[in-house]
Amino acid sequence: MSARLKNIVILISGAGTNMAAIIRAAQTQNWESQLGARVVAVISSHADASGLALAQALGVSSEALDHRGFESRAAFDAALQARIDAHGPALVVLAGFMRILTPGFVAHYAGRMVNIHPSLLPAFTGLNTHRRAIEAGCQVAGATVHQVTAELDHGQILAQAVVPVLPGDSPQALAARVLEQEHLLYPQAVRELLPHLPAL
Repeated sequence: MSARLKNIVILISGAGTNMAAIIRAAQTQNWESQLGARVVAVISSHADASGLALAQALGVSSEALDHRGFESRAAFDAALQARIDAHGPALVVLAGFMRILTPGFVAHYAGRMVNIHPSLLPAFTGLNTHRRAIEAGCQVAGATVHQVTAELDHGQILAQAVVPVLPGDSPQALAARVLEQEHLLYPQAVRELLPHLPAL
């Protein structure tokens, strides 16, 4: 009997470029045979997210669970948890998933849910990270992959990428350069984490 595979579920809300980077890495690096892992599903909190079609084009099942159809954050999280758990995930990956999750949801996936944040944590948690880094006079910015905890953007840091802040940088220009590094950082961080996770 073959060993169970480590299933990865990716959550998105928009274009899903980090999602696509992870799926492509899993496919080109043959994670299934090398690591016993595979991306099995992409779930979006927005029904019109362009990342849903992108996931399908990459051969991964995608579905939407629109948060606007639920009366409370807890109700949405309960439905989302049921959708995720149907795939038996060893790892849940937040890739541009623009929802603050309830403590119960986070606790359910403790140690097996990761996020990428566009700053060098612990600096600049929350939103508008690039503008804030420029306004603070930072010479470097970047991205951080971290474990998800109940406190926003405060989980254990798994990996970081550093990007210089250039003279005259705009938040948009800096964001574009950081995103390029995110596409390299996130798949590598996930790859390095997988051997430490049990298959479910």
